[in-house]
Amino acid sequence: MGLSSVPAASTPKLWATSDVHVSHESNRAFVTGLSERPGDWLVLGGDVCESADDLAWTLDELAPKFARMFWVPGNHELWSLRPDEPRGVAKYEQLVSVCRARGVVTPEDPYVLFPRGVDAPTAAGAGEEGGPPLYIAPLFLLYDYSFRPPEVAREDALRWARESGIRCADEQFLFPEPYATREAWCDARVRDAEARLTALGPEATFVLVNHFPLRIRDVILPRVPRFSLWCGTTRTEDWAVRFRARAVVYGHLHVRRRTAEGPCEFHEVSLGYPPQWSGDPDAQLRRIL
Repeated sequence: MGLSSVPAASTPKLWATSDVHVSHESNRAFVTGLSERPGDWLVLGGDVCESADDLAWTLDELAPKFARMFWVPGNHELWSLRPDEPRGVAKYEQLVSVCRARGVVTPEDPYVLFPRGVDAPTAAGAGEEGGPPLYIAPLFLLYDYSFRPPEVAREDALRWARESGIRCADEQFLFPEPYATREAWCDARVRDAEARLTALGPEATFVLVNHFPLRIRDVILPRVPRFSLWCGTTRTEDWAVRFRARAVVYGHLHVRRRTAEGPCEFHEVSLGYPPQWSGDPDAQLRRIL
């Protein structure tokens, strides 16, 4: 795995949003209404859209406004709604190609060293003088139905959710091909990310970006608690500590919040559907660094 860095004339601000859902007209207005921040970086934390065309439109609108952009997929991007669309890994690879054509960093690209301070070192592995290197790490980890009570067996999990009227469209539209199951795809993604993060050594620190929460305790869904099945994997429960995260950025829940534990801040940065936000588009962005 290579590493990526950029010259640092000054420290950029790192902003984040997710769940932009640009199929809704007022959410497209959010995208077009954001102010230019030519020296800053932006994270898009998934569920931007359901199609490659809408992803391309969103990136074409936002990329000129920011110095650098990062994208991770949500479950909506991975949906295949038409029979002629690519499915599973092929759909994901199509979206990665859309991002790369526009210079947007994806989970398939090298993690990016965050420049800190005027004349900060820019060599791979370098960071703020006297401090550890800090990398922005876009992740694509999926879920494996393990965010459930311990007394609920995996084979009973979908029935347990249906008992409270909960169904997820992923079961109809999110295909794991060529993997046999979503759990198998999740397993492959977790193993890959774990190896890449570990390879940077014990001094590296991270901003971990994933559409789904890394910890079950962050799944706050008072109206639909059993939707937790489609919200992550318990295999990442300790990643914020294990990988020395300065921040964890996620979405999916449409419940914006910020919490802190030790040196790490956890940011749910969803915009959400039109009834879930209003006002100045710039006020909806969350500053992470």
